[in-house]
Amino acid sequence: MRRHKKDVQRLIRDYGRRMRLASKGNEIVFKAFLQPLRYKNKMYLNAVSTELRYDSSRKYLLIAPADIDLSGADGYEAIITDENGKYVADRVEKIYLGEIPIYTWAVVTAL
Repeated sequence: MRRHKKDVQRLIRDYGRRMRLASKGNEIVFKAFLQPLRYKNKMYLNAVSTELRYDSSRKYLLIAPADIDLSGADGYEAIITDENGKYVADRVEKIYLGEIPIYTWAVVTAL
C-alpha cells in the first residue's frame, strides 16, 4: 500500500502545477492538479450546471498531496494561490487506502 502512495506522490510531483498555501505569514509550496469541477449532481455545490457539465461559478477540483492541510483555506486565515489566481476551499477530504492517506481532494472556488 505504501507503494501506491509513492506512485500518487510521484504523479502529483511530476505533473502537478505549482501552488501555495499561505496562512499567517507561513507559506507552503506544493504541487497539485487543478481542473474545472465537472459533476453529475449538485451534492457539493449550490450552483446550476452548464451544458458542459461543470459549474460556471468558478469552482474547481484540487488534488493535492495527503500531507497538505487545505481545510483552513477560507480566504481569511489561509488562502490557496497559483500563477492564475486565488482560491478558497469549500470542501476538503483526505482519501485513504487502508490506514494510509494517499491524497487530499478539495472543491475550491476562485476569488
